[in-house]
Amino acid sequence: MATRSSVPSGPTHTLLTPRDLSGCEHRLALDSRFPAAVAVPDDAGVAMRKEAAADHRSRVRDMLHALHSDELAGWADASAGGRAYRVQQTMAAIAAGARWIWGATLPDDVEGGRRGWAELLIRVDDTRGAEAHEGAAYMPVIVVNHKASDPGSGAITSPVWAWQPMIDETRKVRGNSRDTTRLAQLYRMLQTLGVAGVGLLPAGPAGGVIGLDIDCMVVLDLTDALIRYDALLIRRQGIAAGDVPTAPSRIGECRSCAWWSKCGPELEAARDVSLVVNGNLTQLLATVDVRTIDQLAGYDGPAPEGWPGTLDDAILMARARLADVSLIRRMPEVVVVRADVEVDVDMESYQDDGAYLWGTLLTDNTDPLRPVIYRPFVTWTPLPTRDEARSFAEFWTWLIGERDRSVAAGKTFAAYCYSQQAENRWLLGSADRFVGEPGVPTRDEVLEFINSPQWVDIYEAVSSNFLSPQGKGLKKVAPHAGFHWRDDEAGGEASMQWYRRAVGLDGDQIDQTQRARLLEYNEDDVQATKALREWMSAGAAEQVPLGTDLPGPAAT
Repeated sequence: MATRSSVPSGPTHTLLTPRDLSGCEHRLALDSRFPAAVAVPDDAGVAMRKEAAADHRSRVRDMLHALHSDELAGWADASAGGRAYRVQQTMAAIAAGARWIWGATLPDDVEGGRRGWAELLIRVDDTRGAEAHEGAAYMPVIVVNHKASDPGSGAITSPVWAWQPMIDETRKVRGNSRDTTRLAQLYRMLQTLGVAGVGLLPAGPAGGVIGLDIDCMVVLDLTDALIRYDALLIRRQGIAAGDVPTAPSRIGECRSCAWWSKCGPELEAARDVSLVVNGNLTQLLATVDVRTIDQLAGYDGPAPEGWPGTLDDAILMARARLADVSLIRRMPEVVVVRADVEVDVDMESYQDDGAYLWGTLLTDNTDPLRPVIYRPFVTWTPLPTRDEARSFAEFWTWLIGERDRSVAAGKTFAAYCYSQQAENRWLLGSADRFVGEPGVPTRDEVLEFINSPQWVDIYEAVSSNFLSPQGKGLKKVAPHAGFHWRDDEAGGEASMQWYRRAVGLDGDQIDQTQRARLLEYNEDDVQATKALREWMSAGAAEQVPLGTDLPGPAAT
């Protein structure tokens, strides 16, 4: 496991980046205390997300450059070279009054303790906020590898060819606190330089976000965000200076944090309650003086104010941890929907580009002679591609055909997935994107199916029947049913890398072995769902201890 250096190099003056202002406070404290820490390579998942984000930024840069390169003194690219050179190029572009500055690296704000860069600075005509550079004023715009808006109304957007904010009745803002914090920091740095613009709509400090929906910029009013940002910056500066104490607590960020090799053992030694309870809820437990697993396991008081529901599940999770039990039953009888004809479904997608594979496994419980067959519906044309419509239509036609034939024969039918959020997203998204294509269902047809009792989420069934201190992901739970994946590296993030090689996304020759690997991984996923469902029906109640039978903590 990768580790950080544990030798402090002494106090330093810290320039905080937007990353330092988001996420775990204790990580910032350790980063600041041990600035000479050994660099830890990103794990495969983090590296892949960074690569995807860089590819997205490149696409946006090329699009904007094509739009604006012919404008007089319009386009400047300050993204090349070392940091000092990028700063020099950025300031030269501002001094020249460039209208579009790509890859703008701002000078360090030493007094403010800030460091930052923007994918884009846009010069605005309204210069009421400018204090220097002959009235030049700029708005910061960031490019992110996620959606910045959703269908709806009320967002303020601007076309990508001009800074023209206006109310958009077709979109609503998809809020992201990290994006807002980064824009607030950039705006304060522009103010320090005397070149921060004032928006026309909203009529005040603002910034833009270009997400995966690259046909517009989502414009954010930063008025209130700047107030929150200023308070956040003061606190984070105190943490970096060692003036504000922090302590480790397990949160989602820990899974990819290099400091986990230090924090994990500390939490285990302290028997910290965050090991069994969502990190954000540990603060509520602290208000009733519950800080350890043992205290939670033996707690018999009221739930803390603001706690969602009762404490029953949290207490059982603590007791399971003390008993070293990885799965417990909520109730004496395990209940799961079964049918005469059952189809397990698992979808594979690549980023937000589309769903390239719909894997299915059909089991006819009324006909023991009918073979259980894995059937994939796939396109190997690199996403995004119209061929995705063909593979999706073939999947849908087959699935509904099996359903209709079963019902016509007087048999019950159910299709199963594990955590339907992903499948539902691409079922609906595919119907929307490929409307009118041969065999593609309408959105209403998809909604009718996924809202019917014939579409069953096994993750929800697991959640209703069991508690698991180790998590309820398929790969955590299916081994209890005796199922194991053939590929030790199988997983969502690994499959993204396999896909890139399978379709030659990196310009390499197509790797047929990776296509076979993806199909095997997808088949194992549907086989795992089937095995888990059958085990829940047949043996789970006898093999998994009942939560209420677990003892509390030993008396001290």
